[in-house]
Amino acid sequence: MRNNNMKWYAISGSWRQAGDDVKNDVITVVKKILREGNGVVTGGALGVDYFATKAVLECGDLKTQLRLYLPIKIDKFCRHYFKRASEGVITKKQAEQITSQLELVAKLAPNSIFDEWGFTEANAESYYARNTKIIENSDELYAFQVNNSQGTQDAIDKAKKMNKKVHLKKYTIK
Repeated sequence: MRNNNMKWYAISGSWRQAGDDVKNDVITVVKKILREGNGVVTGGALGVDYFATKAVLECGDLKTQLRLYLPIKIDKFCRHYFKRASEGVITKKQAEQITSQLELVAKLAPNSIFDEWGFTEANAESYYARNTKIIENSDELYAFQVNNSQGTQDAIDKAKKMNKKVHLKKYTIK
């Protein structure tokens, strides 16, 4: 469903720790956004981004209701996840899940992926530049912040600086 008054909502949040409460909250918010005929802008990472994209895949129109902004080109980003798995930062299963999701979106709705910013590696600089693009290309931000995560705070700060409404949900996970 697409309408002329369509709004785009940035979905940002923690990837390192995201329990069932975070997952359920993200899915509830995204489904509401989709039912109202609006779209989701997110970053293609594990955790919150993954849950948001999964909800669009299951309940939305991928071609008109999803924009994925990646920090680097998709093929390099997928390789990056497997490198992080080999380093023990994430599990191999997590790397497989996120890359499968990204590859599915690329296959079904290639125009939904934005990944050409001139960055060649996934690092703080490319992630924060991606956050800027996400906020610039959305009307409002839903932030799901676990343990005061810096990346989520970056998105919140940018949204506030751009005078965009911020819906913030904070979590503490030990």
